[in-house]
Amino acid sequence: MRFGAAVLRAYGNPFTVEEVVLAEGPAEGEVLVRIAGCGMCRTDLAVRRSAGRSPLPAVLGHEGAGVVVETGGSGTGLGVGDHVVLSFDSCGHCRNCKAAAPAHCDSFAALNLFGGRREHAARFTDANGTALAPRWFGQSSFAEYALVPARNAVRVDPSLPLELLGPLGCGFLTGAGAVFNSFGVGPGDTLAVFGAGAVGLAAVMAAHAAGAVTVAVDRHPGRLALAERLHARPVPAAPTGLSDRLRRLTGGGVTYALDTTGSAGLINDALRSLRPTGRLGLVARLHDTLPLETGTLDRGRTISHICEGDAVPGLLIPRLTALWRAGLFPFDQLIRTYPLADINEAEHDCDTGRVVKPVLVPGGGEPR
Repeated sequence: MRFGAAVLRAYGNPFTVEEVVLAEGPAEGEVLVRIAGCGMCRTDLAVRRSAGRSPLPAVLGHEGAGVVVETGGSGTGLGVGDHVVLSFDSCGHCRNCKAAAPAHCDSFAALNLFGGRREHAARFTDANGTALAPRWFGQSSFAEYALVPARNAVRVDPSLPLELLGPLGCGFLTGAGAVFNSFGVGPGDTLAVFGAGAVGLAAVMAAHAAGAVTVAVDRHPGRLALAERLHARPVPAAPTGLSDRLRRLTGGGVTYALDTTGSAGLINDALRSLRPTGRLGLVARLHDTLPLETGTLDRGRTISHICEGDAVPGLLIPRLTALWRAGLFPFDQLIRTYPLADINEAEHDCDTGRVVKPVLVPGGGEPR
């Protein structure tokens, strides 16, 4: 089976859209999906800075959505023609998976980032027969087709705009999940979001849907204007006085804070902006030591990392689509679509902040 995919061959090179070869169809427990659209996440872009930990050449992409065209056995729970959103991979049998915490799967890094599933090793090659890296997040969905564990796939209503749904499997899931699952935000709570990108704005929308008061902090006026349209109080990032301003705006401090930036300065501002017993969640990967300033963890304040919004994708994705139908989670306002052939333009626009969430739309041709 041959089809088009965007291949990253070296860390500093552009993507090249080329023909790839899949040697065999779905194994037991897998499904083959024709991709309708795939979001571009900053985790995809971070591969360029992974210092060799992510094997190349590879097909990236882990926010895919599409239509099932073939299933591997009767135990997938899916059928040909089903519309699905693809999310992160998990083993399904470790202690955390069994406890409905697949984002904390014991094998999360191995399955999603560094090696793929041992039982179904990578079967992709390029047109010349050169092996490509194991599937990224169990998907590798910067492509016309993706071969995925059925565990990754969440069935959705076929009346939904399928080409736009992929980011519900990671970026939007992370922000909304932080609000609904990690924090349990409810009416009367206050949330400060640091960084009004895809994850941060998903948190803003979810918090508004939950009846909370939300403040969004960012350095880009356009992002702040978008956050304001989504019912957040916009606050420009500032080198001094930021936490004092947030406490004044919220009548003494926020119940929860979510940092999506990984900036040590903003993380300390977030901690200082919390009420007593308030909680800060971090979703960005930290690349250096995090120095915490004196007093930031006083009075019962806590800080923790949040992975994939502590979500069970099969539960949260349908909740988010229902909120979208109700006009309470307008994630489509954050999306700009690009043909798969324009992936390098999409990466540039994502990296420079010109677009919140690029979604790549393949040509959709039949496999050869």
